[in-house]
Amino acid sequence: MLQIVADGLIIGSVIALGAIGLGLTLSIVRFSNFSHGELLGWGGYFALSALALFGGASDGMGTPIGPFSFGWVMLGALLVACVLTAVLALALDHVLFRRLRRQGAITLVIASFGAALALRNLLLFWYGGVPQYYSQNLQISIPLVGRDVLGGLRITPDQLFVLALCLVAVTALHLFLRHSTLGRSMRATAINPNLARVAGIDPERVLRATWIIGGVLAAVAGVFSGITVQLRPTMGVDLLLPLFAAVILGGIGSVWGAVLGGFIVGLAESASVSIVGAEYRAAAAFAVLILILLVRPTGLFGEKH
Repeated sequence: MLQIVADGLIIGSVIALGAIGLGLTLSIVRFSNFSHGELLGWGGYFALSALALFGGASDGMGTPIGPFSFGWVMLGALLVACVLTAVLALALDHVLFRRLRRQGAITLVIASFGAALALRNLLLFWYGGVPQYYSQNLQISIPLVGRDVLGGLRITPDQLFVLALCLVAVTALHLFLRHSTLGRSMRATAINPNLARVAGIDPERVLRATWIIGGVLAAVAGVFSGITVQLRPTMGVDLLLPLFAAVILGGIGSVWGAVLGGFIVGLAESASVSIVGAEYRAAAAFAVLILILLVRPTGLFGEKH
């Protein structure tokens, strides 16, 4: 049972990182961006290309740091992936979404479908359809505390790092939104964009910040999904529905809600693998989503407007 919970929290960490950016887009840009999942995929593959450029392909992900499977070379590749994914998100907005913003949310949603298909097929074209790995070296899971204490619970150091990184990232983003001028501008725009504009807030600056933050978090989620699982061109579309489930479950516009929603979705998927089989993972997550929304339609941390 504890192993199912641990696996669910690891899955939920990756989902939560991607869901935060998607939630910001929903609350500030005000449309459901179905191309957001592809940003995770591109972030993962950007890191793969950067790793090869840095020479990490010859020795996996560089000389490991402590118990982890990755080294400074991999962290450098992650930084490159964050920058390139943020640029890609800004480019999508500049070339496509900004031009269609006045047409309404439905037009933007349809455009995001087209952008998702284009980005996914470009990944297939450049990298092929065969799953890839950052390193061929296997990482051995370690027991936590002791077999008698936690029933033989085992987890890899990389998985613990992903969980810790998720908590650090959401805490940093929470502090940024609460205490920085730009963060308060983003919150004001999410609550009432017209009033925020009257108050002198530059909406374009807020939108750029939203795309950059969403792109960076998507890259981090994609890279660590590749480290703990594998890289594949369809990883974006595979994660898209759990991302939406986490955002809706936690409440649109709530950073901590997206994280909690991601953990709940991850736990539901992990439990379903053991109970009904891996093919029903998505169905189990959405069953939990429906049950909670029946009790609280605005999500766990959503507010009525």
